[in-house]
Amino acid sequence: MFWTFVATVFCGLGAAGIALGIRAATAKRAPKWIIPVFAGAGMLGYLIYGEYTWYDHKRSLLPEEAVVVNTEQEKIFFRPWTFIFPYVTAFSTVDVASISKDTPDSNIVRFTLYRFSQTVTDAVSHRVHLINCQSRELVPLGSDGSPRVDNMKLLNLQDPLYTTVCGA
Repeated sequence: MFWTFVATVFCGLGAAGIALGIRAATAKRAPKWIIPVFAGAGMLGYLIYGEYTWYDHKRSLLPEEAVVVNTEQEKIFFRPWTFIFPYVTAFSTVDVASISKDTPDSNIVRFTLYRFSQTVTDAVSHRVHLINCQSRELVPLGSDGSPRVDNMKLLNLQDPLYTTVCGA
């Protein structure tokens, strides 16, 4: 976050410098207000650029064993451009190295699901899940290792999470 702040300030200063150059090239006929307008536009432009490139950047940093199985896009009212061009605000990956069939039933598979979200500071959370490949039931495990049946989901056959974990 600190480096994002520094880069934003420098983009604002650079854009203000361009505005100062325009004023100098026009012998100060260009209005003075273009300097803060350019600075603000430069900072806003950098922040928007960062939002739209966040997903590709984070995905490029993932190891080979991480397979993206879900992306989430949001339309945010105080960012009106997201209604026309929504961007990825969160995504989930499966660590294929963590997939194991260590339960008595060979249809039940254990794996770790990671969720990355774009907030003020990037957030990463992970949770171990069980999936029954025959019935397509997905159950997260609690912190004590017990299945949280109250959070069970039924996946469809085309769900990327199901096809990645069960290899269907």
